[in-house]
Amino acid sequence: MATAFRTGLGETVFRQKYASNAYESWEDRAHTVVNSVCGDMYGQKNNLMSKSDRDQLANYISDFKFMPGGRYLWYGGRKARYFNNCYLLKAEEDTREEWPELFSRASSCLMAGGGIGMDVSAFRPKGRALSRTGGVSSGPIPFLDAVNGIGREVMQGGTRRSALYGSLNWQHEDARYLMKKKNWHEMEIAGAKNPDGTPFTISDAKRADFNFKAPLDQMNISLNYDDAWLNGVESEVFMENCKQALMTGEPGFSFNFGAKENETLRNACTEITSEDDSDVCNLGSVNLAAIDSIDEFKDVVTLASKFLVCGLIRAHLPYNKVEKVRQQNSRIGLGLMGVHEWLLQRGHKYGMCDEFKSWLKVYRDESERSANEHCDRLFLNRPKGYRAIAPTGTISILAGTTSGVEPIYAVAYKRRYLADGTKWKHQFVVDGTAQALINLGIKPDGIESAVDLAADPERRIKFQFELQKYVDHAISSTLNLPSWGSDLNNESHVKEFASIVRKYAHGLRGLTVYPDGSRGGQPITSVDYEEANSKRGVIFEDNSEEQCLSGVCSI
Repeated sequence: MATAFRTGLGETVFRQKYASNAYESWEDRAHTVVNSVCGDMYGQKNNLMSKSDRDQLANYISDFKFMPGGRYLWYGGRKARYFNNCYLLKAEEDTREEWPELFSRASSCLMAGGGIGMDVSAFRPKGRALSRTGGVSSGPIPFLDAVNGIGREVMQGGTRRSALYGSLNWQHEDARYLMKKKNWHEMEIAGAKNPDGTPFTISDAKRADFNFKAPLDQMNISLNYDDAWLNGVESEVFMENCKQALMTGEPGFSFNFGAKENETLRNACTEITSEDDSDVCNLGSVNLAAIDSIDEFKDVVTLASKFLVCGLIRAHLPYNKVEKVRQQNSRIGLGLMGVHEWLLQRGHKYGMCDEFKSWLKVYRDESERSANEHCDRLFLNRPKGYRAIAPTGTISILAGTTSGVEPIYAVAYKRRYLADGTKWKHQFVVDGTAQALINLGIKPDGIESAVDLAADPERRIKFQFELQKYVDHAISSTLNLPSWGSDLNNESHVKEFASIVRKYAHGLRGLTVYPDGSRGGQPITSVDYEEANSKRGVIFEDNSEEQCLSGVCSI
């Protein structure tokens, strides 16, 4: 009997993004992916996993208990096998030759279907003298602008929009310049006005047209903080970073201390860390919410770790250096998803508890043991990293559960979208996971959401801090905050927020925040459950008063 998707949206996403043809079932896709990665689909002489293990793993995928990364789901069974989600790139030297070389590496990775994360701290600051030409440096930011432009135009592997990340050391002279690059609310568009006569900004344009071209609009940005910051006095750059994050959500914070001080490289969603240029991210996630017992969890972790090890061998890579670094590091990133649903199923609040700790110990110990054992069997270097928690946005929709370690964004929300490229419309939606929990008897007001938790940022940060003890890469999790200028997020809260971040920074690998409404075209807004439940399924014309760039509202 065919597996039933938990939500209609999950089935729609599968049909639109991953099914190889109109007749392929989710079970078919699961078996194809497993055979592509671990079997003999491509004529290899040896299977990389036993038939019994492959069959069991395919069943776990069919039941949404293990979800390979989206690139595995897309490329499984295809001639091209670009199974890796992202690549990590670094400017290794400050030379004229490194610019085009790094640009070429970035383009190759994007065309292979992977997102890219890059650290450009090695490039000299803007205005610094160039000895060979007699001119001055333009600094690293224009390089990020150029990559952002490529990312805007290139479909990754011809299938999806680019995912990009750029970082800079906090002591770099251009750090403050980077911080201002996404202050779209301050960037006026010449000659354009809002109906009330105020200047029309890039933020206004983004709200009217999400695809409006804006500086670094395809790229997430962060500053890298190292031992010099951790052990130093309070820095003006850090305080400004905190204020910018509370206002606009960026830059984020990348923390690299002690033995990991050189691991400044992050993939596009920041969960994989490395110090080596051209390292690669190799992802899959165990869905806690679909697993009934800790014994079954152990078995899923075992087979999922072996699957990712097989991916080290079977994946095509975009250029030779990636292959060399992959052989050297053998990084895998087994993550978790459905964490908040798992906690709610068991009556736990969003946060650490003893039962969760016991599962996390299995996750930590078994992923390392099984991966090492399988690498030894296949004559591979043991991994330099085993566990990374990704945001799992799309694969969480497939599984119908909460994303990564994120709390449910909202029990119910209003979804705004552009119909036929011309008219804004909206519909009311009850979160699929929330509805499943409500069906089990949990009351809507008993489901804590990211919107609810936004008033207590320390609680979210502390949970990530506790969870990081079991994760050797990083955790991609977005701290939702109230909008800038509200009672709970304004100028008076900057020092308090900075103090909280400093308190937990030593045990974190990074931190990302999102103030409500900080990005133009925010697609969803929390609403009352009863309102959404009474109106769901109905499509409404959007009657907002937002002004388009042309001066004529698109509605």
